[in-house]
Amino acid sequence: MEYLGQLKSKLRRPDDVAADVRSGDRVDYGFALAQPDLFDAALAARREGLRDVVVRSALSLRPRRVIEDDPEQAHFICENWHFSGYDRKQCEAGLVSYVPFNFGEGPAIYRRHRKVDLVVIKTAPMDRHGHFNFGASNAYTRAICDVAERIVVETCEAMPVCHGVENAVHISEVAAVIEGADDPLPELPAAPIGDIDRQVADFILREIGDGACLQIGIGAMPNAVCSAIANSGLRDLGIHTEMFVDGMVDLVEAGKVSGRHKQSHPGKIVFTFAVGSRRSYDFLHGNEQCLSLPVDLTNLPHRVAENRNVVSINNCMQIDLSGQVASESSGHRHVSGTGGQLQFVRGAFMSEGGKSFMCLSSRHRDKQGRFASRIVPGLASGTVVTTPRTDAMYVVTEYGIANLKGLSVSERARALIALAHPDDRDALYEAARRHGMLGRRLH
Repeated sequence: MEYLGQLKSKLRRPDDVAADVRSGDRVDYGFALAQPDLFDAALAARREGLRDVVVRSALSLRPRRVIEDDPEQAHFICENWHFSGYDRKQCEAGLVSYVPFNFGEGPAIYRRHRKVDLVVIKTAPMDRHGHFNFGASNAYTRAICDVAERIVVETCEAMPVCHGVENAVHISEVAAVIEGADDPLPELPAAPIGDIDRQVADFILREIGDGACLQIGIGAMPNAVCSAIANSGLRDLGIHTEMFVDGMVDLVEAGKVSGRHKQSHPGKIVFTFAVGSRRSYDFLHGNEQCLSLPVDLTNLPHRVAENRNVVSINNCMQIDLSGQVASESSGHRHVSGTGGQLQFVRGAFMSEGGKSFMCLSSRHRDKQGRFASRIVPGLASGTVVTTPRTDAMYVVTEYGIANLKGLSVSERARALIALAHPDDRDALYEAARRHGMLGRRLH
């Protein structure tokens, strides 16, 4: 192999790579499955003598040693673009700081605003052309490499090799290669589908037509939508999404996905990252039907809108009676991240015939175990608005569906109260009346 000599000359142990890190360096771990494990442990092990090393990551699927082994954060400053459950707990402990951004802006943010001294990313092993494939974590990885002073890859035999654009780094660009262990990739099991999820999915299914182009988020409700579509009479669907989820494999295997009506990359399943089960990773590996693109090509609204009949389906945590959607925080407690929700909502509206859906159960249990409405008169102090009321379109609970586009505040309040749990409607109505949201027409 032509590039074997270069590869052998650049093989280094994780400890040796970590020894090159200096106080004040900005180190990037990449996104989700791209985060390194061997280097992370080696960097944490040499924390003594280091100060103010900034470590950026996103959607951690395994514990990070730079966090676990530095509980006072005396050596590392850990930042995160999007929280997993693990990241959320570390933030609550004061060990991680969230970086707000719209996911699709990631490449431009790195190229225009971020400095990176070292990037260490997990990739597939080098191919015969000298490339290390980013696998199921394209996102903004190429942009990090473009601005980084040094690029190091940690190879992983289990990483799927994905066809795509800006989805690899060449051996000639790489300062060092860490040969990773043959460990399996972390998996994120699909959330179990309940009756409420099925009811929500049933309302959405009625709004989807043949040839629609789907973006589906993560969670039980989007899973339920995939299941409902797989068992429906719909056909010739397309997929243009940020996250490839397990339910999409079901859609393909059920014969629902042809992509023939897509205007952008017809016939291709377009995505920017995947997190799920081994089944998804195996499906993506070497699959020419699937196209891995950088996140600015999947998520920026004008890119989304290149396709007609876009259907965007996402979860949210709360919505107030004017239509403000909260999907990432509860008060000052940060839960996940902005991700691509707002960009797909806007892209779907720009799309000819497009629709966006916000899914939520009418209620949840609070910390005391009491039921609380997810539809609220107003968002609590500190709660982040992910999708402004001006952008919200369809809202769906187990009690129905409402399209907020073009509705006045009074009309919105009435429509959303009708989607709330019956036991919460009187209180919501009284709050709306008290705050002057219903106008003079009270009945």
